[in-house]
Amino acid sequence: MKNYIQPGDTLPLTASADVKSGEGVLIGKLFGVAAHSALKDEQVNLARKGVFELPKVEAQAWAEGVPLYWDAGLVTTDGTGGKVKIGYSAGSAANPSAFGDVLLHQ
Repeated sequence: MKNYIQPGDTLPLTASADVKSGEGVLIGKLFGVAAHSALKDEQVNLARKGVFELPKVEAQAWAEGVPLYWDAGLVTTDGTGGKVKIGYSAGSAANPSAFGDVLLHQ
């Protein structure tokens, strides 16, 4: 295929704010996990595939396979208000708990 560019599992994009390695990053409506730290306006490689432990809304319990959304630095089950869907729960998460396993959704 002449028009094939790359698999897309990891994408180099311009950071819209300072990011640390392992943080969730939303650029436009594209979500990924930073593969390395980067300053605002620097290129950051975002992982777009895999299961990651990410910070969640502590007061929510998750069952396996629940749709998950990004909300100001936290993962939530609440998809209202135009939040971006980032994936599905890859395991149960208790209420309260600070982190949950997220299967990224491309």
